[in-house]
Amino acid sequence: MTTAAAGGAETAPPADKRLPERSERSRSPRPRRSVTGTRKAVATVFLLPALVLLGALVVYPIVYSVYRSFFDQAGTGFAGLGNYKALFTDDTIRTAVKNNAIWVVFAPTVSTALGLIFAVLTERIRWGTAFKLIVFMPMAISMLAAGIIFRLVYDQAPERGVANAVWVGVHDTFAESAGYPNAHPLPVHPLEAGGGGSFVTKVPVRAGEPVSLPLVGVAPAKMPADAKPAKAAPTEPGKITGTAWLDFTKGGGGKPNVIDTQELGLRGLEVEAVRDGRTVASATAAADGTFTLPGSADGALLRLPASNFKEPYNGVDWLGPTLVTPGIIGSYVWMWAGFAMVLIAAGLAGLPRELLEAARVDGANEWQVFRRITVPMLAPVLAVVLVTLMINVLKIFDLVFIIAPGSSQDDANVLALQLYRSSFGTDADLGIGSAIAVLLLLLVIPVMIFNIRRIRKEGRR
Repeated sequence: MTTAAAGGAETAPPADKRLPERSERSRSPRPRRSVTGTRKAVATVFLLPALVLLGALVVYPIVYSVYRSFFDQAGTGFAGLGNYKALFTDDTIRTAVKNNAIWVVFAPTVSTALGLIFAVLTERIRWGTAFKLIVFMPMAISMLAAGIIFRLVYDQAPERGVANAVWVGVHDTFAESAGYPNAHPLPVHPLEAGGGGSFVTKVPVRAGEPVSLPLVGVAPAKMPADAKPAKAAPTEPGKITGTAWLDFTKGGGGKPNVIDTQELGLRGLEVEAVRDGRTVASATAAADGTFTLPGSADGALLRLPASNFKEPYNGVDWLGPTLVTPGIIGSYVWMWAGFAMVLIAAGLAGLPRELLEAARVDGANEWQVFRRITVPMLAPVLAVVLVTLMINVLKIFDLVFIIAPGSSQDDANVLALQLYRSSFGTDADLGIGSAIAVLLLLLVIPVMIFNIRRIRKEGRR
C-alpha cells in the first residue's frame, strides 16, 4: 500500500504498518511437496507399477507360503502346526538346520576376517592392486561354475583332485611307504601265505646263502619311479642277504625265480626275520631290491608283513560325511573373501591417517594400532560385510547342491536345499516346503531389522 505525497511522489507506509500484512501472507497455506519438490499424488502414480510388481513377486508369495504351510501334502486338509512340528522332529530337516547354523557362524566370520587381513596387508605392498584383483576375481564366477570347480578340486583321486594331490604329496614326503597292494607270489616261488595278508619263506634261511623273494601282480606303471633293475645279492659270511623283485618281464619271456635284466627291484619292501613267532631282525629293500639281515636271522623264516601290501595313501575324503560341510564352506570363502576385502579396503581408505601416525609416534606397535584403532574405527564397515554375508549364507543353495555328491548330500544339507527337495522332489510335500520357506523368512527378518537400525543410526550421525 502506498500514499501520494505533495508533488506527486508516492511514499511507502511505515514499516510497522506493513508487518501485519506480511505475516498474514506468510500464514497462507501452500501445497505440500516432497523433498524433491514432487507432489505426493504424482509420486504415487509413478510408484504404483513398482508397488504392483512388488506385491505380485514378493508380498503375494510370502502370504501364500504362510497360508500353504498350514495344509497337508495334497493341500486339501488343514494340518495346523504339523508341518512346523516336522521341522524339528524330522532328522533330515534337523540336519539342515544344524548345518545352516554352522554356515551362519563360520562362513561370514572367516570371509570377513580374511577380507580384513587382505585389506590391511595390501596397503603395504607395491603390487597390492594386482593382489586385490586376483582375490576378487572369483566374484565374477557364478555359483554354478564355482561348484563345478570345487567338485573337481575335492575329487578323491589325486590325479584329478588338486586338494588330494597336495595332501598326498605332503604325506608321502614325511611318511613314504612302498605300497604294493596286489603283489603276491606264484606257486613256484619260495614264498607262501603266512596269515593276515603276509607271506613267509617256505624254508628257514641260512647265513651266507642269498635269498630270492620274487613277487608278481604289480603293474609296471605302478612301480616306484626310482626303482632300479634288480640284481643278485652278494654273499656275505655271517649275514643273510637277498633280493626282492618283480618277477615279470614286459612283453613276456624271462624265467620264474630268475632275475632278468628288465625286471625291477621292489624298493622299500620290508623284510622281517621271524623265529618262534617273534621278529628277530628286519631290513628294507634298496632300489635294486637287495637287502641284508644280521647273523641273528640265521635259521629264521623271512616274512613280508602285510603292511607291504596295503593300499597306498590316497588322501582325505573331502566330500565324505565328516568334511563335506567344511569343504563347501571353504569354496564359499574362496568366492566371497574378495567381496569383503574390497568393502573393507574402501573403509580403510577413509580412516584419518593422522590418528594412526599419532599412535605410532606415541609408541604403539603395528599390532596395537591394528587392534585398538583400525578395527574399532572399521566397526561399521565390518558390520555391513558381516550382516550381508549372514543374509547370503542363510539362502545358500547352489554350492551345496553341486559340490556334495549324492552319498553325502544328506550330511551337507541346508534349509534352502531341503526346501527344494521337499517342494520339487520325487515325494514332494508343498506343506513342508512352505513351512521351511517361512522358517527361512523368520531367520532373515531379525538380521534385516538389525541392518536397518544400524543404517538409520549411521544416518543420524
